[in-house]
Amino acid sequence: MRILLVEDSNRLREAVAKGLRGSGYAVDATGDGDDGLWMARENSYDVLLLDIMLPGMDGLSILDKLREEGKQTPVLFLTAKDTIADRVKGLKHGADDYLVKPFALEELLARIDALCRRSYHQPTPKVTIADLEIDTSSKTASREGFRLDLTAREYALLEYLMMRQGAVVSRTEIEEHIYDELVSPMSNVVDSAICNLRRKIAASKDSVPLIHTRRGQGYVLEVKK
Repeated sequence: MRILLVEDSNRLREAVAKGLRGSGYAVDATGDGDDGLWMARENSYDVLLLDIMLPGMDGLSILDKLREEGKQTPVLFLTAKDTIADRVKGLKHGADDYLVKPFALEELLARIDALCRRSYHQPTPKVTIADLEIDTSSKTASREGFRLDLTAREYALLEYLMMRQGAVVSRTEIEEHIYDELVSPMSNVVDSAICNLRRKIAASKDSVPLIHTRRGQGYVLEVKK
């Protein structure tokens, strides 16, 4: 999943971005509100993390602009303002959640996970297809009851396909949701990642293939009948 972090504190922005990437998220980050609005308009994100007090455009104004333009990407405010009035104001502007600084990374990750699952209509952290299961909370995957040894990016790719199971997902969509501004995907990076993931989720030689290629369209995760 891909996250946009707009936070003017360099120290906090770098720490949060590092923690999110370590948990398998692709992260774009900026400390300027105007840049944040541009990035939110230009890219496809699963969650936006916005500080309220920002140089340039403030977080509330960014949210207002995006909602006016029809973008429904979940927004979580990160702010030092912790009064009930401040929280109500943020929610009335269309925010989905509110986290007061200072906060623990574990709580932020839990809230991001909940927002991502809500976007893909997944009510619980455990998502299954056939004998393959992922836990979006612990960022783990298993098949036939055995834990799969996946890298953070391989898990991110599998999670995205699991959230979209049954639907054809194009290479462009995968690039937009799995890679951030720090990575410039080569033409075959998605194909290579899919190949590695297929190999790793094949728990045994009798395992049913779950990732299928739709020539000229992309990939679909499903059980073929």
